[in-house]
Amino acid sequence: MPNDDPSTVLFIPHGGGPLPLLGDPRHRDLISFLQRLPSTIKKPSAILVISAHWEEQVATITSNISPPLIYDYFGFPDEAYKIQYPAAGDPVLANKIAGLLTQHGIKANLDEQRGFDHGMFVPLKIMYPDAQIPCVQLSLVKGLDPQTHIDIGKALANLRNDNVLILGSGFSFHNLRELLSQTANIDDEKNKAFENWLIETCTDENLSSHEREQRLIKWAEAPFARYCHPRVEHLLPLHICYGCCETQSSLVFNEKILGKKASAYLW
Repeated sequence: MPNDDPSTVLFIPHGGGPLPLLGDPRHRDLISFLQRLPSTIKKPSAILVISAHWEEQVATITSNISPPLIYDYFGFPDEAYKIQYPAAGDPVLANKIAGLLTQHGIKANLDEQRGFDHGMFVPLKIMYPDAQIPCVQLSLVKGLDPQTHIDIGKALANLRNDNVLILGSGFSFHNLRELLSQTANIDDEKNKAFENWLIETCTDENLSSHEREQRLIKWAEAPFARYCHPRVEHLLPLHICYGCCETQSSLVFNEKILGKKASAYLW
């Protein structure tokens, strides 16, 4: 069971590729939010990042003591490929995560070779620029089944007793065609309708745990769900975060990124 002061669980948007680190003005509100966050939460002894940019056949955890960075984007200035974030890995934590998953009947692998992708190093370089907190990454599971990812979160709930920040790094709106369109800044009622549904799902205290979970499992039935998420990988880190807590969250960010409304949630 969680202790009296469980560590933080957080779902955030990480923005468009390396743009937050390049000072893109369309990410101004996100950058400010990420800079403020560490002063509002308990300082973690380690960070587990669930990034939308890593999928494997089974849940897989980085176990390298010194993971390299993966510049998993293209078409940006040279400086985007020189970003450094030398955070250490944490093989002990990686093994514990694998053990928790296995105990709950979820297949898990350790990966000693994979580095950190931009879903990890972009937000953390803004939040914790000194890179002094060890980190591990956990993959999504191919097939992208919502229930599977909620169950992964439930299996990891005990990590909250270990002062591990559980960080779901995705984006509550991820229609790339719309984000990159010339009309991205125009008010988007479909974007707003889905955001309102997601905010209600995550924060409404009148929803039971069962109701909240069922809404997340059936997310594709939400208003304009497939417009906002043609593919669900950027939403599923939220499902893992919810599974860790199984309670309502607080809305901690609700601003525009690249012209579209996006939200962040804190447990």
